[in-house]
Amino acid sequence: QVQLVESGGGLVQAGGSLRLSCAASGRTFGSYAMGWFRQGPGKEREFVAALKWSGGTTYHADSVKGRFTISRDNAKNTMYLQMNSLKPEDTAVYYCAARSSWISTAAKEYDYWGQGTAVTVSS
Repeated sequence: QVQLVESGGGLVQAGGSLRLSCAASGRTFGSYAMGWFRQGPGKEREFVAALKWSGGTTYHADSVKGRFTISRDNAKNTMYLQMNSLKPEDTAVYYCAARSSWISTAAKEYDYWGQGTAVTVSS
């Protein structure tokens, strides 16, 4: 059974940085794609970034490109989201997700989800 556990959320001022972590267990993730999604107050869940575990191909949403960076540590089976130059509109619950296929930006195509970690950016 795949388990994903996020951590690293919190309160930060605009312009600040946070690093989110997603610890993955239960499978060998070489054939998996893993992604970060977020859901702000009153909004739908939206794609943030994703990577292919094997090979490390990454893809970032235009809204975060140049500010956020997705990465992974194979030895720790952990995925990260480094978030810099945070803006109030980045306030959301951030979720990590996994699917046993190629990268997708559609939340419905991911099979496994973490419980989420809240990020609040104050102005």
